[in-house]
Amino acid sequence: MDTHRVQLWARMDPFLIGVLQFPPPAKFNLHYLRKMATYVRTRPVDGCFPRLCWTMWRHIACGKLQLQEDMAWLYFEVFHSLSERNAPKSLEWAEAASSCKSVEEYERVRSKLSVDTLTFLLFLYIQQINKVSLRTSLIGEEWPSPRARSPSPDLAGQSNFHKNWDDYSQHAFIQSHMPYLLELLLDPDQLTKSYHSSECSLLSIGAARALGFLIEGTMDKNRTVHLFFDLATWQPLHSKSGYSKTTQSFSLSKLQAWIKDSLMVNPFGMSACVRSGKTLAWAEQIDGSSRRAKIACNIYKVPPGNQMVVMSHICRQTLAKSSETLVNARVKIVNCNESYIYLLSPLRCVTIEKCRNSTFVLGPVQTVVHVQMCDHVTIICVCQRLSLSSTTSCTFHILTPTRPLLFNGNQGVIFAPYHTYYAMLEDHMGQTGLATLPNYWDRPQFFSAESDSQVWKLMSPREFYTFSVPFEMEGDTTEIPGGLPPAFLKAMDQRQQKIQMWQKTVKEAKLNREQKKRFQALVEYKFNEWLVKTGNRHQLDSLVPATDGTKQAAG
Repeated sequence: MDTHRVQLWARMDPFLIGVLQFPPPAKFNLHYLRKMATYVRTRPVDGCFPRLCWTMWRHIACGKLQLQEDMAWLYFEVFHSLSERNAPKSLEWAEAASSCKSVEEYERVRSKLSVDTLTFLLFLYIQQINKVSLRTSLIGEEWPSPRARSPSPDLAGQSNFHKNWDDYSQHAFIQSHMPYLLELLLDPDQLTKSYHSSECSLLSIGAARALGFLIEGTMDKNRTVHLFFDLATWQPLHSKSGYSKTTQSFSLSKLQAWIKDSLMVNPFGMSACVRSGKTLAWAEQIDGSSRRAKIACNIYKVPPGNQMVVMSHICRQTLAKSSETLVNARVKIVNCNESYIYLLSPLRCVTIEKCRNSTFVLGPVQTVVHVQMCDHVTIICVCQRLSLSSTTSCTFHILTPTRPLLFNGNQGVIFAPYHTYYAMLEDHMGQTGLATLPNYWDRPQFFSAESDSQVWKLMSPREFYTFSVPFEMEGDTTEIPGGLPPAFLKAMDQRQQKIQMWQKTVKEAKLNREQKKRFQALVEYKFNEWLVKTGNRHQLDSLVPATDGTKQAAG
């Protein structure tokens, strides 16, 4: 094992899930975060260090960094859900939050939450990866370097602004910002009077553990992924990493040089998945389509916990999967058009980008669903968080314990309650730590200069219909988890009453055989006319025969 050189890379989830797809607050910069780092270390008895409680973070964020309380809670909750909660703990938190009867009681529950202080500082700092550069905004992207470009941009679907999926950008960010990240982790007595490090600065063991939030690596050519701390304290590497058993600390200069020398692009990131992942034959090539559908996954080449599926250019067809390939996978869907996509497995996170006139039915998503640069799409999902940017005329049927995030560029967004189920849904919700309460589908949080009223609205109960997943699966779920809100349930009942009245009217008309035949033909004609007008004919035609439906869903 010691014959192989250690390789380090930026971990995927802090950037993919933890970084908001929005420019960070102005004071999330090195100057103010240095001040915060010093401030929390001098107040260990006040709930600041080594763990930062919600009430003290609120004090710092609102009083020192000038954030609104909603924004302060957003960053705290995103980090807490990413770093502190597994599925059972998420369900415990959902139960505690949903049982609160008043704002005061909810605040008492929140006040019990805390996060690792040093790791939280790193989390706040890396929000800068989505910082808008004035130079870039004026002249566009810098001249591309062939070594800094992720391969196959067609499938990757990278946008110029969001770098959450771009492993090359993440590598470059860690490489260039490592001196500042390490300075944030230094104890105050290891800094100069100007709050900088020196050649003699020592980094504590706790700080090195915190750095594992951003970096992991291997010593056996990617076969096994190790924690950063385990690699940095590996006996043969002490001289390179600067670790001293005597002082129980690291030489900052040696550690920084070792990280810089060992850092590489994530071998399990999207670039590697697109370049060398397995191509999946889940989608067919449609006659007349100008682009071939592409679906790639890395499940057969990566250690557990690094699964990824990238889908692109699915056009005018229905794709349905409930597969081990998707379980806990990070999924990116790009450039799909006029399609119906069902991914009925528990998922880690999902990004849907540059899609049009399509419907996406997702299994429970443990972390975030992000939708950007899409128009006229419908998303149906249970998820921990939903965030939107640059969407037009999109509809979201969601069940979520956090407020949907509306960033810049959205128009005509419609929110509606979750309105479907499939047989394994509740089992999958348990696996991802998602409960039916609390459910904030109708309380979006707004981060934009546009007028609130022009950006979003709630669906009218009169326009609401339930959705049927047209595939049979084994499982115990037989109804919509949590049911429907009273207003929507009432509208459904009223519509059912009208149907019963219509059926009664037809029955009482006492039509003869010829009249029944003509009436049946008229109803079928009008129904087919409606199918064509609404586009539902295409959906029905693209479904596989009923006898093969289970195979399509489970393949």
